[in-house]
Amino acid sequence: MDNPFKEILTSEIQIRAILGYPSDLVNRKSINRIDKHCLNFIALSPLLFLATADNTGNCDVSPRGDAPGAVLVLDEKHLVIPERPGNRRVDSLKNILLNPQIGILFIIPGLGETLRINGTAYVIKDEDILKKMKAHEKQPVLGIGVRVEECFIHCAKAFMRSKTWDSESWKQKDSLPSVSSILSDHLNSTEYTEESIRQGFQESYKTRLY
Repeated sequence: MDNPFKEILTSEIQIRAILGYPSDLVNRKSINRIDKHCLNFIALSPLLFLATADNTGNCDVSPRGDAPGAVLVLDEKHLVIPERPGNRRVDSLKNILLNPQIGILFIIPGLGETLRINGTAYVIKDEDILKKMKAHEKQPVLGIGVRVEECFIHCAKAFMRSKTWDSESWKQKDSLPSVSSILSDHLNSTEYTEESIRQGFQESYKTRLY
């Protein structure tokens, strides 16, 4: 397939010539530990996005949602994300085994600014840690341990532009994409009808959240 992009930039110098350089505040805002402010942010966040890549550069971003406080902070350099039941693709875990460098974006509903944390990850099964992360009487069987290398606040412009927290901008539910219809078309198999997929999702959401 022909590449439709004709003016591709290939150096930081070219990018800087167009976009310029960050301010002094932006250059200095990164810290290398979880301080009291980051600790409070993490404690209030029910949703994070985990970015990983394998050893050849193939990338993945995975949403992780839970009750606020579900991410366990051990000390100023270490945190643990519980591995709750999912679809068993374990894309993030496989990537971590091949390339432990990760990025995390913590989100608090209603707040435009986000907390970004970069570090080194490990797939762990430490019983003494995992038992502290029970939810609905169920303990995660694995966790993602993270050694923190960088923490910083990301500005609110993306949320302001998208009006993510403005319910007036939300689409009506009946106009939203039908995930079961999308999957049925993608699978293109008589074994998986739109209705069977919808029922499967509902059963999974009802019985296998934890």
